[in-house]
Amino acid sequence: MPELPDVEVYRQYLEATSLHQRVERVHVESPALLTGTNPQGLGRALHRKSLKTTHRHGKYLFAGLSGGRWLVLHFGMSGELQYFRGGQEQSPDYTRCLVSFGNGFNLAYVAPRKLGLIGLVDSPRSLVKERKLGPDALELGQQAFRELAVGRRGTVKSWIMDQHSIAGIGNIYSDEILFQAKLHPKRLVADLDEATVMRLYDAMRHVLESAVKAGADPGRMPAAFLLPRREAESRCPKCGSALKSMQVAGRSAWYCPRCQAA
Repeated sequence: MPELPDVEVYRQYLEATSLHQRVERVHVESPALLTGTNPQGLGRALHRKSLKTTHRHGKYLFAGLSGGRWLVLHFGMSGELQYFRGGQEQSPDYTRCLVSFGNGFNLAYVAPRKLGLIGLVDSPRSLVKERKLGPDALELGQQAFRELAVGRRGTVKSWIMDQHSIAGIGNIYSDEILFQAKLHPKRLVADLDEATVMRLYDAMRHVLESAVKAGADPGRMPAAFLLPRREAESRCPKCGSALKSMQVAGRSAWYCPRCQAA
């Protein structure tokens, strides 16, 4: 599932390719992905408008329209964006929504599994409030992070994945953050002292910023990252021990039993 680093890469891609171009046509192939609108409503809202700016909160990507509203995208399990020249290139497979610009290029929202969300909102803040999302993981300061940990029950993995507490971290990057912080996935938040909470915070920022810098490409991640090795028979990049997996709150967790003993 696209998580914060992936969506930040999509935001940068959208900004580099699609801003300040007049929308001529919108075609929705999968209306079930729309929320708060329908194909005709989305088309009317975007027609002759342009995308002026971008914003991201957690796993949600926003594009501000010249008409004042915001297009919002969530990428579900496997969604992505593709920008391509119209007429000379076919739409990518699994295109669910296609925005055609006056310059002859198109922006495709691609989702093989038909999961995700496309909608219109008055502002990013309105959606954050409606969905009860926590602060964005990369906008969260040390003090706010400490305060979020106070009185928190459950495992540390479940906590940092809870979108109502911290927005943007999913299953894959939670494993990486805990690996870099040397914390076992089932460690209880209530058992963390302040120094360990700060170690977790530093690991969170390091992992997310490094992943964005790598374009969210596992092959370009730092050599000491667990992420490219989350599979059977893989070994820890730091100590060489065999990696293990377990279930934590119904989600799979990969970890090093030696580096993350506590």
